[in-house]
Amino acid sequence: MRQRNKPWADDFLADNQHIVIPNPGEHKQEWNKLFKNNNPIHIEIGTGKGQFIVGMAKQYPNINFIGIELAKSIIVTAAQKVLESEQENILLINENAENITDLFAENEVSTIYLNFSDPWPKNRHEKRRLTYHTFLTNYREILVPSGNLIFKTDNRSLFEYSLVSFSHFGMLLNEVNVDLHAIEDPENVMTEYEEKFSAKGQPIYRCKSTFNQAGTKGF
Repeated sequence: MRQRNKPWADDFLADNQHIVIPNPGEHKQEWNKLFKNNNPIHIEIGTGKGQFIVGMAKQYPNINFIGIELAKSIIVTAAQKVLESEQENILLINENAENITDLFAENEVSTIYLNFSDPWPKNRHEKRRLTYHTFLTNYREILVPSGNLIFKTDNRSLFEYSLVSFSHFGMLLNEVNVDLHAIEDPENVMTEYEEKFSAKGQPIYRCKSTFNQAGTKGF
């Protein structure tokens, strides 16, 4: 995603610490205290401009959503959408997903969404892909035993790579869809990228999976 410098970003984040949480590691294992309820926690890694997470929060008001976005210039746009939505079940984190186990405790998260992640197509960058096995190890740690990993992309190579990665890790593939919009899923909430690519006729791929706690760990 193209990033444009926003000189006002620091001031905006300082004024909206109730949405973009500073020092998020301090809330590890206590995120429900910020939401003031014990509803399930769903996180989106790479939340972008916030269209997906706001749409999901509206659709599922009894779920707590946390969006993680590394780019400061992008997360401020997501925060603006959260403010406009007036949804109280959304929080944002301006952090790197590589540090996710520093942010969430074991079994603290019910579902993880990976939406249109950077494909990092060069082989030497494989370790940066969010479906690489080191990331999967961290996801398994923070997810509840029956927790879900839901992955969407327009990149066929990344999708195929991820299916193999999930399989080697011993994950259960509950859904593998190579043309998501052909099934007209009424519960699907589109991201900005998804709208853009689907409008051009690009198929959208989705996989829903769970970690097989009793099965092969893979790595």
